[in-house]
Amino acid sequence: MSPSDAVLAPGERPRLMTVHAHPDDESSKGAASSARYVAEGHDVMVVTCTGGERGSILNPAMDRPDVLADMTAIRRAEMARAAEILGVQHRWLGFVDSGLPEGDPKPPLPEGCFALGDIEEQAEALVRVIREFRPHVIVTYDENGGYPHPDHIRTHEVSMAAWEAAGDPERFPDAGAPWQPLKLYYGHGFSKARITAFHEAILASGQESPYEEWLTNWSDRPDPGERVTTKVVCGDYFPQRDDALRAHATQVDPTSRWFQTPLEVQTRVWPTEDYELVQSLVETSVPETDLFAGIEEAAEQRRAG
Repeated sequence: MSPSDAVLAPGERPRLMTVHAHPDDESSKGAASSARYVAEGHDVMVVTCTGGERGSILNPAMDRPDVLADMTAIRRAEMARAAEILGVQHRWLGFVDSGLPEGDPKPPLPEGCFALGDIEEQAEALVRVIREFRPHVIVTYDENGGYPHPDHIRTHEVSMAAWEAAGDPERFPDAGAPWQPLKLYYGHGFSKARITAFHEAILASGQESPYEEWLTNWSDRPDPGERVTTKVVCGDYFPQRDDALRAHATQVDPTSRWFQTPLEVQTRVWPTEDYELVQSLVETSVPETDLFAGIEEAAEQRRAG
């Protein structure tokens, strides 16, 4: 399929797909951008690769035997509520959470989990959704998974395989008509510059910063901020983002660090969500302020030519 075939037709709504490992990832990574694009009339779909079945209960208020016994159903309900809050469409890929191995040495991953699965099967499942939804832009994780959870790393691998295959009529011919998305991004969250800005703003207000230890121990970790090409202004949608995150009540403690930086500080100091442009089949230049930069221009050129 030619990339020009995916350029916006007159009156067509731009479409964004974000690919995540677990329910709640869509609310902690890029949720305000998603909410902004929905509000602006774009179609946004969240794809969740696993059901989060092996996720720990991270909110003490939800750490109860009845919740633990019904985690799969509860996490599905949480995801439905978060999608409703953000206004996004949602699809499950249907793979099984690998869990986060802990200990030294770390235990082996469980048989049948996402991170050990057949990547061709997994890529075909994502290609099927891409060809159905026909996104112009896809956002996923970088090669480190954002952080080294095995499901996040596999999500990166599957997303890249699906990006390459979706527009190829010879790949997965039973998964729908080919569709080639135009732009691919990695989402990047807590850069050193962003954390430092929050830390200094909180200290300036006379409060204790929750980021002191994080910054002290930063030297041994990569800084995703060095890779950012695209900053999407979405501070007006931070409350919506936080409401979606709180909808994942098993995973998010409302008294945790996620919510300790006042929204006023966040919108004043760092009102963007940040991305790295990885591939683009339309002309664009960085830095960008819009994930769809270059797509409408390509459509206008095609119509004029």
